[in-house]
Order: sequence, then structure tokens, then C-alpha cells
Amino acid sequence: MAREKKIDMVILGLLSHEDLTGYDIKKRIDGAISFFWKGSFGNIYPALKELEDGKLITAKDASEDGRGKKAYQITQKGREALGDWLLDEQASNEIRYETLLKIFFGGAGSRQISVHNIEVFERKVQDDLKMLNDYCAALEKDPANEDHMYYYLTVSFGIETYKAYLAWCSKAKKMIRQQMQDEEESR
Repeated sequence: MAREKKIDMVILGLLSHEDLTGYDIKKRIDGAISFFWKGSFGNIYPALKELEDGKLITAKDASEDGRGKKAYQITQKGREALGDWLLDEQASNEIRYETLLKIFFGGAGSRQISVHNIEVFERKVQDDLKMLNDYCAALEKDPANEDHMYYYLTVSFGIETYKAYLAWCSKAKKMIRQQMQDEEESR
């Protein structure tokens, strides 16, 4: 696979566990792995076509009504490509948070806006943390399943990360509010 895209590896990884339709792949991405990876229909379907053209996956008709719904299955060549990627020591671990960008440039606005942006981020993190805790509880019910161990490791990473985000939110709001209070007292 000369031109490796990460969405290709996400798809191959998901298909290494079960046959899925494009819609099912999107649901898996939006569910269990959404806290560390995103994917859209706009990049999933072109990737599926390229993977099929490259013989890394095959498609079969999965529709009950003859509408041509396709379920995809990983091939041996696809498993080898996934295995090669797993062995590759290169990994892109970039983080991009628009909220942090807004905080970084917060001096151009009011402190209240910065606190509000932190609170919006905090609510999202709290919701995501609840989802991750639910996943964790479900995974702990079947500890003998080896795949669940790997899922658990990524979910527990997310839980620890999101707890750190919440601690940062509290600290950041406190710092900004303290500055607001100090400014009020100095008037």
C-alpha cells in the first residue's frame, strides 16, 4: 500500500474484527473510537473504494431488499497491510483543540468569554467521560476476550485523559476568575 492513509488503517482494523457496511464503519468510528479518531462519510466511502480496488477488502451484497447494500470484508492482503502498519514505529499523535486556540488568543476578548469557552469544553468532556465510563463497564464484563483488553486500554487512556482535562478546566476557570476578582478589587 504505497499511499497509506490512516482512515484506511481504521477501516482495515474494524474489518479485522467483523464484516461491516460503510454505515456500520461510520457508527463504529462515531462510537467507541470517536474520542481519539474521527471519520466522515466523505472520507470513508472513497477509502473503501480504494481499498477494494487494491484488493485489501472485498465487498458482498448485504441487502435483504436487493438495493445493493455492501458489506466489506478484509482480505489476507488487507490483514498483511494492517500488520505492517502495526509494526511501523512512525505514529502521528497530533492534538488539535479549537478551545485551546480560543484560550490562547483569549486576551483579544473578555475574560467572561474565555470562562464560557472553558465551560462549553468542560460540558463536552463530562459527556464524553460518561460515555467512556459506560464503555469501560461493558468491557470489564468480558475480560477474557483479548480484543476487549485492547479496547479497554484505549478507553482507559481516554478516561484518564478526560479526567486531566476536567482538572485543567477547574484550574483555568479559577485562574481567570481570580484575575477578574483582583481587577474588581483594584477599582
